[in-house]
Amino acid sequence: MDGIADMGGTRGWGPTHPPRIDEPVFEEPWQGRAFALGIFSIPVAGWNVDAFRHATERLDRTAYLDDGYYGRWLNSAELMLTESAILAPAAIDARARNLRGEHVEEPPIPEPARPDYAPTAEGSLRTVDVAPAFAAGERVRARDMSPPGHTRLPAYARGHTGVVDVVQPAEVLPDTNAHFLGENPQHVYSVRFDSRELWGAGTEPFAVTVDLFESYLEKIA
Repeated sequence: MDGIADMGGTRGWGPTHPPRIDEPVFEEPWQGRAFALGIFSIPVAGWNVDAFRHATERLDRTAYLDDGYYGRWLNSAELMLTESAILAPAAIDARARNLRGEHVEEPPIPEPARPDYAPTAEGSLRTVDVAPAFAAGERVRARDMSPPGHTRLPAYARGHTGVVDVVQPAEVLPDTNAHFLGENPQHVYSVRFDSRELWGAGTEPFAVTVDLFESYLEKIA
């Protein structure tokens, strides 16, 4: 889906800055707790990493941008836990108000509604019986599509041509796995794009490499 999370390559966000050598992993203690909560909540809710990413891209502008990076993790975990009915939606607000000393009664714990999901193996790498559709050195085009659900095909690459640098091992397809519709593993390709192909002739020339699933690509006649 084309949500707030698909910011790559868009303009107007200001310059990027290299990380500091002495930059801490977490600048504040709550950030580490939010990160741990996000990781821990995935198996508790019965979800997978792709579904968690889809929760993140469904956040509104305030929850995604204004609350910062680790606030984003916390908001995604809350969405995941409420959608699986591990927590009642009003429970989060009640607990926050209780921490402020307001003494609000929490709603009853709902009946969990975890998805019917179980991975076929650990991690995301899988084995497929079909040969790769594309080869290293081949020119390909990223499909110009805008799916309603989750996808790992960035908007800035859609409809543009590049060259396959490396044929990667097959992996679980996020587009279906995020919705618990099956793993559907596919070959993955590291595709190199010219920045001028992506953003116009006036762009400073440099290479952009994107790992793309086979169904994201099409042959060039």
